[in-house]
Parts: sequence; C-alpha cells; structure tokens
Amino acid sequence: MDEQYWSPDHPVLGVLRARRSRQDRTGSRGDQHKVGLAIQGGGMRGILSGAMLTALEDMGFRFSFDAVYGSSSGALNGAYFFGGDSWRHLPIYWDDLTTRRFIDFRRVLSGNVVDLAYAFDTVVDRLRPLDYDAVLGSSVPLHVAMTLVDELRTLTVSAFTSKDDLRSALRASAWLPVAVRGTTEFHGKRVIDGAILTVHPYRLALADGCTHILSLSTRAHRSTRIVPALTQLVTSWHLDRLRAGLGSAHARSVRDYRQDHLRLAAASRSSPNAPHILDIAPLPWMTRIRPLELSPGRLILAARAAYELMVCAVEQGDATALRSGDFRAIPRFTRVEGASVHGR
Repeated sequence: MDEQYWSPDHPVLGVLRARRSRQDRTGSRGDQHKVGLAIQGGGMRGILSGAMLTALEDMGFRFSFDAVYGSSSGALNGAYFFGGDSWRHLPIYWDDLTTRRFIDFRRVLSGNVVDLAYAFDTVVDRLRPLDYDAVLGSSVPLHVAMTLVDELRTLTVSAFTSKDDLRSALRASAWLPVAVRGTTEFHGKRVIDGAILTVHPYRLALADGCTHILSLSTRAHRSTRIVPALTQLVTSWHLDRLRAGLGSAHARSVRDYRQDHLRLAAASRSSPNAPHILDIAPLPWMTRIRPLELSPGRLILAARAAYELMVCAVEQGDATALRSGDFRAIPRFTRVEGASVHGR
C-alpha cells in the first residue's frame, strides 16, 4: 500500500471543493477564508507546476483562489493561469524552450547560458502570447517575487501599473543567477530571481495572511537533496560577486527550505489548525527535471505525471492509482498560428 502523502479530506481540499460546487467568485464568496495559490518555479522545473495548474483549470478551480504567489517560472505559470486555456501554453517548455536560442551551454563564458530576451520577446509575446490584460484586470492579485540585490531581501509586487510593468516584473523574477549575467532593474533597483532568498512562495502566502494555501512544488516530495554542495558553492560565490553577503544569505535560505520541505510534508498529511497548507509535490518515483532541462521527452513525461498527480490529489484522495498506472493523462494537441517560428 502506498504511503500517504496528503490527507484526502485536507481542509484546503474541502474549501476548494466547496467553492467549486458553489461556483462563487472573489467578492461574493460563501466563506470567510483567504485561499492562496503558491507556485514554485525553478527554471525548466516549472513544467511541473504548469501542468498542475492545467489540471486545476480542467477540474474547475480557476476562480477558487483569492491570491496567487510565485517567482521565476512559477510566476510566469501563474500569469498564464489567469488567462485560462492552460494546455495551449504548457508546450512552451518542450516546444519553445528546448532550443539553443534559449539554453546554450556554449555561452557559459559570456555568462548568458539562458537567453531571457528570446523567452519574452519571441515566446511570451509572439509564439504563446500571454494575456497581460487578464492579470491586470483581475480582482485576484498576482504576487511576483524578486530579490533586491542591494537590500538583501525579497520584494513582492502585485500592483502593476501597465502591461510593461507586469512584463518587467516577470522578467526580473526569472533573472536566474549564473545562467544569466549580472542583474536587471525593476523600478530603479537591482534585482534577480525571486527564489534566491525565498525558495518557496508559500512563505509569501503565509506572510500575506492566507488561511488556506495550496502549494505547488517542483522539487520531489521529501527529497533530502535540495541543492548539491558544489552547485551551492558556485552559486554563492557568484552571488557574492554581485553583492557581498548575498551568497551567504542565499545559503541560509536553502537551509531554511530544507526545514520548509519537512513542514510542508507534515502539514499535507495533517493540518488541524490554521493556516492550513496542502503541498502537492512530485512523488519519489516520478521523472526528475533539471533547472536547465533540454529533453522534450522528459519534460512531456514530467508534465503528464504532474497533471495526473494533481487530479489524483483532488479527486481520488491518494497515490495508489498513480503507482499502479490505472490512471493516465493524455496531452492535448492544439493548433497555434506561427508555431513554425521556433528559432532552432
């Protein structure tokens, strides 16, 4: 029998199911709860939280949240979630980003292994247009996290003044150190990836007063290997070059996240007191994805598994059907005009 990774009658699931049944909306809720959706990114690992969001939309939960929190690819996934039709945009990961236009390790000496200009100018703006107006016009705030380099703290932005302001915030949040050279700017301040000092955005939801939090994690459930030691050393060295003390601050945030990982797992099995947190994370036997994953096949397999995981958590209550293979998800195929422009 499979180990229990979450409670089938978890308070977060109870509130979400009730809201779906009532078909209520922000401003006319049938309860007094504040339900947050916290979306972890992690570069190409965002395929996992993106697929989970697709499952939530398909199951009728798109309007069930009072606030959305994310950083890096998690924030971008959240922005697409506002516009709906998530399956149309999920193939960004395996169709548009597994190309040397986006990730090219031959550029390591220039410090730009990842090309964010291609990601936003070509993919987000042209190939898979993001509905910025859906985010800007929503009564549900999207909280985008970024790291203030000089202040050594996390900045969360939700009041966007324009499409360009939102786009700038999403781009800043995805500014991945080591893979992208230097820093970028947001409102005149030097910023980088929001996960550097706040590894998981569930902390942002807690700080914002959410009573119930659905956490979408992209790191494996109960994994003890958060960041390899050599990777941590290289990252810390690089961050300290940007600002003295930033590397050690990041190392502390990673150590804190190891405890968060355990806390999320425990809260998902039993949550008798508010705030209630349910964390849905890849299970131990599922396909692992690297932050700079280049295999379309692995990304598709991971997306299927993450979609199945979310459906089982919400509708079936345990992971038995996943382990046995009795439940499977089949990716959709959709026609996208201009899809031949992939820059391969």
